[in-house]
Amino acid sequence: HPPSVSRHKKCSLHSITLITMAHNIGFIGTGMMASALIDGIIAKGVRTPGQVYCSDIWGPSRDAAAAKGYNATDKNADVCANSDDAVFIAVKPNCVMGACKDIADGADTGAVIVSIAAGVTLETLEKALPGRRVVRVMPNTPCLVGESACGFAMGSLATEQDKTLVKSLLDAVGVSVEVKEDLLNAVTGVSGSGPAYVFQFIEALSDGGVRAGLPRNVATMLAAQTVKGAAEMVLKTGTHPGQLKDQVTSPGGTTIAGVEALEKGGFRATTISAVTAATKRSMQLGGVSDEEIANKYGL
Repeated sequence: HPPSVSRHKKCSLHSITLITMAHNIGFIGTGMMASALIDGIIAKGVRTPGQVYCSDIWGPSRDAAAAKGYNATDKNADVCANSDDAVFIAVKPNCVMGACKDIADGADTGAVIVSIAAGVTLETLEKALPGRRVVRVMPNTPCLVGESACGFAMGSLATEQDKTLVKSLLDAVGVSVEVKEDLLNAVTGVSGSGPAYVFQFIEALSDGGVRAGLPRNVATMLAAQTVKGAAEMVLKTGTHPGQLKDQVTSPGGTTIAGVEALEKGGFRATTISAVTAATKRSMQLGGVSDEEIANKYGL
């Protein structure tokens, strides 16, 4: 939906009245991830601040949201009543059922329900929200700087229009891809947990620079920019990473000597193991038995 201006009077912080809705979106929970999503959506002009409704039990979070021009409240029901496009469940997994109850008990404006809570399955959400259209999303922390890599899975009642809407909102803070729900565990292993692996690599690359004589601030800046630049080359050229690596490694040169050291240390195999370990743990947290993980997924 294109941004449009909703016709309503200015709302007070804790009291939101029902308005004439115009593609409004709601957020139950305004933590780091939710705030990053909202800020990105606004920055890209996908929605205006007045089209955002959000609730939080913590006063300072509501104050921060209101200061940005968002409609902030402590009542989840207000968010549901005023959001006709999408309502995001952005609370901790142990609070999801409470949020679902508020949604189920509140007004059904036709909004799709989007959960960014880890480990809460579409089946669980749909049982708690009978008849509602549901989408499950796995975002990652680079959302905070507008560079998220998100995976999302559609519920049984969700429509193509829902998919288009959700993707447009997620793409405002990075890139998003639709996958089958059981692959969200693999998404968790690659992009959900992946930033931590990359941070470790940047730190190690910086340590190497310090070991070789560079000042720490210089080494860290060079390491981070190198990772960023290499990632941009993969994304913008579409060239296979292995081919890009070969373009840097001249015969008998410095790079191939460094690549050899990485191979001796098991860099490639260790990285693959990190992804599979995180994927397996995601499955376990979602209630999948170790037997099924081994037999069905080979992990």
